[in-house]
Amino acid sequence: MTIKIVATNKKAYHDFHIEKEIEAGIVLVGPEVKSLRAGRVNLRDCYARIKDGEIWVHNLHISPYKHAALHASPEPLRLRKLLLHKNEIAKLAGKVQEKGFSLIPLKMYFAPNGKVKVVIGLAKGKTEYDKRDTLKKKEASREMDRIRKDYR
Repeated sequence: MTIKIVATNKKAYHDFHIEKEIEAGIVLVGPEVKSLRAGRVNLRDCYARIKDGEIWVHNLHISPYKHAALHASPEPLRLRKLLLHKNEIAKLAGKVQEKGFSLIPLKMYFAPNGKVKVVIGLAKGKTEYDKRDTLKKKEASREMDRIRKDYR
């Protein structure tokens, strides 16, 4: 079986240097999982914070499932807990306390066993000239690929 990627945070790769990626589980309720299967999730402005030895995701928007009862649908922007081992959380907490590091959700997907997983990245912000440099490199590699394709 393959994994089904539900959402990716392309903006995070543009705005941050990703130092490390960590896979984590996430605590969801039934209607949220159904919305994820329909692809109704937005990772664009979300981030993760460590509080009391637990990691919580902020601003993760999961649209309400339209076929769920009104009282069963949770709030779209509620805090959601990530599931990691204590030692992994401790390592991340040490890194986040360093200047400039933050935790950014990069993608969400369904694992082969049906569980929802979130890949969070230990990220450091890019400056404006870093962003321009990244775009130049990407454009140059595309141009080289075009030349190689035409050469064949």
